[in-house]
Amino acid sequence: MHDIRALRDNPAAFVSGWSSRGVEGAEALVAEILRLDEDLRAAQTTGQEALARRNAASKLIGAAMAKKDMAEAERLKGEVESLKGEIAAAEKTEAEVGKALRDLLAAQKSLAADDVPDGEDESGNVLVGQPWGRPREGGPAKDHADLGEAMGLLDFEAAARMSGSRFAVLKGGLARLERAIGQFMLDVQTNEHGYLEVNPPYLVRDEAMFGTGQLPKFEEDLFKTGDFEAAFAAISDQINEGFERYARGDVFYFMANVREALNPRYLIPTAEVSLTNLVREQILPESELATPIRFTALTPCFRAEAGSAGRDTRGLIRQHQFHKVEMVSIARPEDSEAEHERMVRCAEAVLEKLGLPYRRMLLCKGDMGFSARKTFDLEVWLPSQGTYREISSCSNCGDFQARRMDARFKRDGEKKTEFVHTLNGSGLAVGRTLVAVMENYQDGDGRIAVPEALLPYMGGVTHVGG
Repeated sequence: MHDIRALRDNPAAFVSGWSSRGVEGAEALVAEILRLDEDLRAAQTTGQEALARRNAASKLIGAAMAKKDMAEAERLKGEVESLKGEIAAAEKTEAEVGKALRDLLAAQKSLAADDVPDGEDESGNVLVGQPWGRPREGGPAKDHADLGEAMGLLDFEAAARMSGSRFAVLKGGLARLERAIGQFMLDVQTNEHGYLEVNPPYLVRDEAMFGTGQLPKFEEDLFKTGDFEAAFAAISDQINEGFERYARGDVFYFMANVREALNPRYLIPTAEVSLTNLVREQILPESELATPIRFTALTPCFRAEAGSAGRDTRGLIRQHQFHKVEMVSIARPEDSEAEHERMVRCAEAVLEKLGLPYRRMLLCKGDMGFSARKTFDLEVWLPSQGTYREISSCSNCGDFQARRMDARFKRDGEKKTEFVHTLNGSGLAVGRTLVAVMENYQDGDGRIAVPEALLPYMGGVTHVGG
């Protein structure tokens, strides 16, 4: 969410910032936002002035009646009634314009940090430093899907029969290897990097999705529970079940159940949603942020992949359901840049412990996510493709998400509150890490050697398959 006062004070910065992030017609967009802002303030002023005049006239009615000036009292009563209409009209205009303004602001991307490079898409991303590790040498590398199917431990057909495309069934040693990877990552982030492990909800309300920026713009990428037909059926059931209570005036009981029936839940696309919303509508004391608050979770993630038709249709790279270890930090504004670098290093540490070659990329403005002001992607080497593929994305969102969640803090000795900064990153995507391990650790016998770091999690198993 954006600060309307900042936009009001420096509209040119928003025109430039949104244009550089691929927003067409940014100048007209800013002009429309400023027009709505002006109309909103005008409606607020009109309403406040009418309310003040009504209050003054109401007081004068009593004085006129005390003087037995009934004509003046009746005139004042007429004025009060007239002003009630003005107030109601102003309130209606304020509500309508306010909603239009909030909806328009909520649909706009975060502005990029000053050091983020220009660019329209991934071709504008910039390599940071040198790639780590040496790409796999030896004979041709099998694709992970071919390798898993040949071992009889990866079954896409069975998954398709029960769930459709972009699902997979992992069996035996491969299922255990995936579990080992997730547990290993979680242990690294908690034991070595000080993140607090959280087991959060996988289903959240729309307010939570709005807070982290998935709604309203990206609803097609989400899985939502229920539908309106089911909701109305549930309402009907509530009416029948609670008719006696409703009839005797227990309206709150009825409305609570109606709201519950009409309020769908969304399956989380990432634990970023659940973890970041832990501080929604909170005012934290600065003492709690002396060191940034750090959360981590290993959760399933669910994505509709609505915009990825034809991309990575085979294999585990782009699934509707996958597991990921997520990292989230809550920080003071002055600490967020250093915390961002620390978070990226926490993700890189996992790749290095697993011996997986990778590189760090600074995303350009056109390739960053909706809520991010700066993002680093880590890309792991996949031998079968002869290229690097994204395995972690670490973003500093500044105060963008905090404004949407109303997450603030109060500095010691200050009355005014400030918005916190939020950061999130993958530490790492479990399925993609499994792909990288399978391809980088395959041997000539069609087996997968278990990386040394994972041996304590595999119960003595040193190879999968074969």
